[in-house]
Amino acid sequence: MRAEELAAHVGQEVALSAWIEIDQARIDAFAAATGDHQFIHVDPERAAHGPFGATIAHGFLTLSLLAGEFMTRGGAPHIDGSRLTVNYGLNRVRFITPVKVGSTLRNRAVLLAVEPGDGYVQITVLNTIEIDGEPRPACTAESVFRVYV
Repeated sequence: MRAEELAAHVGQEVALSAWIEIDQARIDAFAAATGDHQFIHVDPERAAHGPFGATIAHGFLTLSLLAGEFMTRGGAPHIDGSRLTVNYGLNRVRFITPVKVGSTLRNRAVLLAVEPGDGYVQITVLNTIEIDGEPRPACTAESVFRVYV
């Protein structure tokens, strides 16, 4: 859709990503990048006896998919003619359901707000990161983007 058409889509789903598998290699790479090596993330044997029965993805790993994987796999609105889209911030984030290793996730994006700026349009999107087969999402987050047109 074009930037000038965005306001007509407030309250509507504007993107649905492909499914992404969360494997132990991705969890381990995130742990290495952040220094968060808590056993529930990186020690499958010990985590099997913990509260979740398996290793789980870091909440921030799940959230970080909004800036990468979900952006490139259809999980963010596409604005025709945009020169650049940048993350401007987050308004509200909740980690609702732990993401066990081997889970598959996708992002469902609903447009919440559109604010025109000088050379850009600022959009707020409610992201619901779903876990295949789970009734509750892994995460919900309001993302704010500036789309330069």
